[in-house]
Amino acid sequence: MKILDQVRSAQLDALRLGTAVRIRVMSGRALRTSSRIAFFLCGLISLFTGVPFLMLRGADLPVQSEWVIFVAILGLVGLFSVTLAVLPRSWIAKACRKDRDDEQLFLAPFKWLGGFAAISYLLALVAYLAPHRWNLDSQVMFSLCPLYFVKMTFDPSLVTTFFLLAPMNAAVYGSLGLTLGYAWLAFRKRTSS
Repeated sequence: MKILDQVRSAQLDALRLGTAVRIRVMSGRALRTSSRIAFFLCGLISLFTGVPFLMLRGADLPVQSEWVIFVAILGLVGLFSVTLAVLPRSWIAKACRKDRDDEQLFLAPFKWLGGFAAISYLLALVAYLAPHRWNLDSQVMFSLCPLYFVKMTFDPSLVTTFFLLAPMNAAVYGSLGLTLGYAWLAFRKRTSS
């Protein structure tokens, strides 16, 4: 009861002073932790998405495609994401020429990850909902939606697409966004402060 009274007292003091009570922005530790978890999960999903291409070796795919390119890109992007999830913050900061406590070190790539994931989730839904008469080029669709071969082979349900295939596609492209976000941080011109 004593703690509750202190909280009420602090709230009343804030209201008497005419200031609004504000919600704090996510702390640096929470941002780093949630970013690292997202980097790790997206990287693993990207690595696991390359497994069917590798196992099929292009032979049993519904169409002829350059499957080696997909496996190599998915593997590299996934490995990069997982590596960034476990690397010490000081090493990442040194590579990006930033201070290890700089908020942009995790925030900017996390925004890139979110943007790429959202766009690719929508692309996966469009690929699923597209009528067959559109005759989508499978090579282009493999590059835009790595799990497109599942639609061509098994014809999954809408629920499976919404809750499994589209999120997996979003994670793969989230890893790509993460890779591009860190490349942007590392190679952009440093502004003088």
